[in-house]
Amino acid sequence: MPRRSDNGTHGLRHAGDDAFQLTVDYLKQETIDPLKGLGRFLSMGIAGSFFLAGGILLILIGVLRLLQTETGSALTGDWSWVPYAVVVILGIAVIGVAAWRITAGPGQQKLPAVVARREARETGLQEGAS
Repeated sequence: MPRRSDNGTHGLRHAGDDAFQLTVDYLKQETIDPLKGLGRFLSMGIAGSFFLAGGILLILIGVLRLLQTETGSALTGDWSWVPYAVVVILGIAVIGVAAWRITAGPGQQKLPAVVARREARETGLQEGAS
């Protein structure tokens, strides 16, 4: 155990070192650990979105080939553009459903409260400026 000086400064310095180490440990716990969790969440989400996009692309190509081969001579010649149009419409429908689900997610339930707070804040600022 270190010797204590006559004026007691060693104990104060030790307490300061402990407080500094406690602060550093707390900051690591509250910043680095959540960022690691966020990194895992984002990496899995990005990988999942790439696999989902690849799967949808393969399904659309499969639908195109199905329409081109299984319709016989009905969609040939002047009608050869129809399978491509059908696949484009299906692709737009998939994008539309994805956009609809993104905008109608859990954040949409919170939106009226956020808009109300923003309007209240803006009217309060306008009244304060008058």
